[in-house]
Amino acid sequence: MTAFIVRRANSGKRDIDLIAPLFDSYRQFYDEPADAELAAAFIGDRLQAEESVIFLAEEGGEGNGEALGFVQLYPSFSSVAACRIWVLNDLFVAPEARGRGVGRALMGAAREHAIQTGAKRLTLETTSENRTAWSLYEDLGYVRQKDSVRVYTLELG
Repeated sequence: MTAFIVRRANSGKRDIDLIAPLFDSYRQFYDEPADAELAAAFIGDRLQAEESVIFLAEEGGEGNGEALGFVQLYPSFSSVAACRIWVLNDLFVAPEARGRGVGRALMGAAREHAIQTGAKRLTLETTSENRTAWSLYEDLGYVRQKDSVRVYTLELG
């Protein structure tokens, strides 16, 4: 088994090209149609505008490796707690890389980034069907919030 590294992605073409296929697969996991161009444009826009932070797991080391997975964080704030938080919005590990600790390593990088930036907490959501993710999150110390919390969305377009 070849070792992998986890590093913060940059806005260069190489990193966008590594992340975009994983991001496209992630979207398909949530029943969105495949769209490689949309995936590359979205990831490129987020990184170039510095609107998100992405950590990339790469096999064989930086510069010559294959992308194994990524985690994407968005900055936010808690008005009630009056502090910075990070929203762990996306976590995806390529099917062939699962079971090797890639997801755990990516989650660790997200945690360290949150600590280094003075955040009070990381938040995330997942679907009720994604039981594999539940066990990872709970094993890492994430606590499921009370069922009394309701999540609402308003579609604008």
